[in-house]
Amino acid sequence: MDYFNYKKGQLYAEDVPVAEIATAVGTPVYIYSHRTLERHFLVFDRAFKKIPHIVCYSCKANSNIALLRLMARLGGGADIVSGGELYRSLGSSIPPEKIVFSGVGKTEAEIRYAARAGIAMFNIESEDELRAVAGVGRRLRKRIPVSIRVNPEIDPKTHPYITTGLKKNKFGILRGEAVRLYKEIAGEPWLVAVGISSHIGSQITEMGPFIQAVRSLKGMAEELSRAGTRLTYLDIGGGLGITYKKELPPAPAAYAAAIGPELAGTGLTLILEPGRVIAGNSGIFVSRVLYVKKTAAKTFYIVDGAMNDLVRPALYDAYHKIIPVQEKTGETTKVDVVGPICESGDFFARGRALPLLKGGDLIAVLSAGAYGFSMASNYNSRRRAAEVLVKGDKFFVIRKRETPRDLTRGETIPDFLKE
Repeated sequence: MDYFNYKKGQLYAEDVPVAEIATAVGTPVYIYSHRTLERHFLVFDRAFKKIPHIVCYSCKANSNIALLRLMARLGGGADIVSGGELYRSLGSSIPPEKIVFSGVGKTEAEIRYAARAGIAMFNIESEDELRAVAGVGRRLRKRIPVSIRVNPEIDPKTHPYITTGLKKNKFGILRGEAVRLYKEIAGEPWLVAVGISSHIGSQITEMGPFIQAVRSLKGMAEELSRAGTRLTYLDIGGGLGITYKKELPPAPAAYAAAIGPELAGTGLTLILEPGRVIAGNSGIFVSRVLYVKKTAAKTFYIVDGAMNDLVRPALYDAYHKIIPVQEKTGETTKVDVVGPICESGDFFARGRALPLLKGGDLIAVLSAGAYGFSMASNYNSRRRAAEVLVKGDKFFVIRKRETPRDLTRGETIPDFLKE
């Protein structure tokens, strides 16, 4: 459920006309609904009220500090994969004891930063990383809480680029190796094993893989407990999908009902890392039609947004519903919706039946709140879009549109080229 709806023929974000925002802020622009974000978080969090848990919002989905601050106010934590995401999270008042650090390539500087901040735990992804974390602990004279991210070899049946729990993936450690590393942690004075974790992929729409993963982790936690290593956290990661087109992912209540009973009586606190399911349908991407181009083979709607702004269609061939900001009925035509970038892969839709539009009309790309702006770039020296948060009948610019000066910030011309 979201709060983007037509009222009297105009698309609204909560109680604000989208066209009003586009006029005031310009296009392209990301627009997020505060009410939707809040509702999605609370529905997810309350679904697990019967078991001890922490909802650690996945920053990579959308790391704007306004959204992170909202997660903090709602009682959420953060799942981070970089020092930059840690900086954003701490600056947004997310308690460090609710922050989990995942990712295969943590640098020593990032490990040191997070250890000093006092985060809940590091999800260890390789033996070399474990050595690096132990080394930081030794130099800081500080015991560092860790968890092994176990690769459970479960196929989540999603896009291969966002599958993370198979043997061929770069993520996690296979079970046998993980057991050995937990034994090593027990003998390491500057490490303490506090959890066990897994993340099998993203945009998962079936319950089976999640149940398999929880059972696998629970069994391993019980095995470790019998060997003397008692854990506090079981981190199941994120990955619950949303509806982009015709997907029917399980609701948070069904998700909780399926995996919650598996943890009853274990004494473990469940850590969940939702991102897309919180932010995905909480945002839209608004772009203006520049030109309508007709060729012998196709009709193109050329818009001012591009793959640098929203790369999912180009990268994953992902589907996003597209609607006109001014509601239209009647005739449709089959078109490609494309941007100005000099790549044939610069598209938002291909062969899509859309209403008849003309230059100046606004379109909204739906379900753009997750992995939209967070994956944006300056390709073709395009300025990144503005971001807006709507609350009721007011809107707030939470990221200004970049300026031309921003494009060259940090760049210099050597003296020898100035002669």
